[in-house]
Amino acid sequence: MTHTDSDMDARIRRSFAAQSMMETLGAELIEIAPGRVVIEAPILPSVRQQHGAAHAGLSFSIGDSAAGYAALTLLPPGSEVMTAEIKINLLAPATGALLVATGRVVKPGRRLVVVAAEVHARDATGDMRQVALLQGTMVPVPAS
Repeated sequence: MTHTDSDMDARIRRSFAAQSMMETLGAELIEIAPGRVVIEAPILPSVRQQHGAAHAGLSFSIGDSAAGYAALTLLPPGSEVMTAEIKINLLAPATGALLVATGRVVKPGRRLVVVAAEVHARDATGDMRQVALLQGTMVPVPAS
């Protein structure tokens, strides 16, 4: 299920800009392609847990958004998505300078879109390490 949408990039960016949570986290949209979205967020002092690593909530938030926007890239204009369910496996402490979430569509559908996201931590030298894996289901809804 793929729709031709010449305004897809702008539509996704408008929706992302309306998410105050992403703004609070300092998250940015890095890449938008059909079925794939990449979001980055710095590991700020305000999002660390007691051991100094990024809180799992940061990985979850940007992973959920990356997966949701990946789903939205395959839906027609006038659509949005809501997360029906999503799970996260935390694989390693999220230490470094920033987190990079890459969301992708596993199985598109009209009523449900199965998605996944990988979250990697990037350190100051540019080395990347996977810290989380998310899988979930998005539900298409009419844009409000």
